[in-house]
Amino acid sequence: EYGLVAIMNTIEEFPDLKATLVSQGAEARIYTATFMGKKAIIKERFLKIYRHPVLDKKLNTRRVSAEARMIDKSRKVGVSVPCIYFVDSNNLRIYMEHIEGITVKQHLIDNKNLSAEESTNLARCIGTTISRLHDEEIVHGDLTTSNMLLKAGHENSTALIMIDFGLSFTSRLAEDKAVDLYVLERAFLSTHPNSENLFEQVLKFYGDASKKSSAVLSRLEQVRLRGRKKLAFG
Repeated sequence: EYGLVAIMNTIEEFPDLKATLVSQGAEARIYTATFMGKKAIIKERFLKIYRHPVLDKKLNTRRVSAEARMIDKSRKVGVSVPCIYFVDSNNLRIYMEHIEGITVKQHLIDNKNLSAEESTNLARCIGTTISRLHDEEIVHGDLTTSNMLLKAGHENSTALIMIDFGLSFTSRLAEDKAVDLYVLERAFLSTHPNSENLFEQVLKFYGDASKKSSAVLSRLEQVRLRGRKKLAFG
C-alpha cells in the first residue's frame, strides 16, 4: 500500500511532464515524460522507510550524483549512453534522453536463430563496448542483456547503447572487472539457452580490444570456479 501511494504522489508531482510510470525496481522508478519539449526518461530513486530518513536521503543523493557522473564519463570515453538533460539531486531524479530501441535481451528472444554474421557483429559490439569501459576503470556493476539497447532500425548494426549505471563504480582491480563479466555470463546462460558460443565470442572480442584483458580473463576463471563451488555446496 505504501508503495502504491508513493507512486501516485510522485506522478502527480509532474503534470506538465506528462510522466507515465514504466517500471519499478528495488531502488528506482522509471518514467517516460516530456522534458523541455523532448521525449525523456526520468529515473527516480525513492526513499526507503526502513532506513533513517536523513541517512537515506544522503545515501540516495550520493548515488544519483555518482550514476550521473559515470554515465557522463562513459560517454566521454566513447561508449554510447543516453544523454543526460538534467540532474535533480534534491528530488533524486535523473532526466535523460529517451532512446527508441530494443534490449539485447528481447532481440535475442525474438531472434533465436541469428546468422553467423549477426552473432559475430553482436558479440563484437558487446565485447568492444565492455572493454572500453573496463580500460577506463569503469565497472558497470549490472551487466545484463537487459541493460544494453539496440537502436530502433539498427538491430543488425553495431549501435549498442549501455543503460542503467546505478550500480557502477570506478575500479582498477581485475577482480571487479572479472565479476562484471561473470554477471554477464550468468545473465546469458540463464536467459538465453544455448548462448555459450555467443558469450565466448563476446570474450574473444573483449580480449582483442582491451589493453588490460589478460589479467581480467585470467581472474574470470577464478571467479567462475568460486561460482561453481557456491552452486555445488550452497
